[in-house]
Amino acid sequence: MQYLKFLIRKKSIIALSFFICAFAGCSKAGDSPAPTPPTPPPVVVTEADIVFKVDVAGSEVNYNTVFPVVGTSLILNANITSTLPKDGVTVDVTVKKKLDNTTVFTTNLSSSAASNPITVTGLTAGVLCVATVTVTSKSKATNTSIKTFELAAK
Repeated sequence: MQYLKFLIRKKSIIALSFFICAFAGCSKAGDSPAPTPPTPPPVVVTEADIVFKVDVAGSEVNYNTVFPVVGTSLILNANITSTLPKDGVTVDVTVKKKLDNTTVFTTNLSSSAASNPITVTGLTAGVLCVATVTVTSKSKATNTSIKTFELAAK
């Protein structure tokens, strides 16, 4: 009988040891380190294409006809009608004689405004010129718009 008690005790110890090892091998979900969250993609801000018109005395110039200028100077306005880029724009104005392509006037303006008045000087009566107005985003150099028109002083 002693032997039977010994066998039952031995089997109980083996069974108990098995359960202890089985449960000790399991772990809670909170025991492992939290996974590293993925790095979010960079935020890309899209910029509206630059749209503008050239105004003289509140009216847009006709880009298909010669604009008549009274005197030797002209105040034009590069009026940006699209959403302004976050860093602003540069406005470049160049006026050249149509006959020989020599430069009559040039200027470069840095701006964060929609309205950009520029006084063109140096015009000569009877000389046909070509004005080129270029507006370029400071934050995205490929975002640019160009307007060209002819003008002549009387």
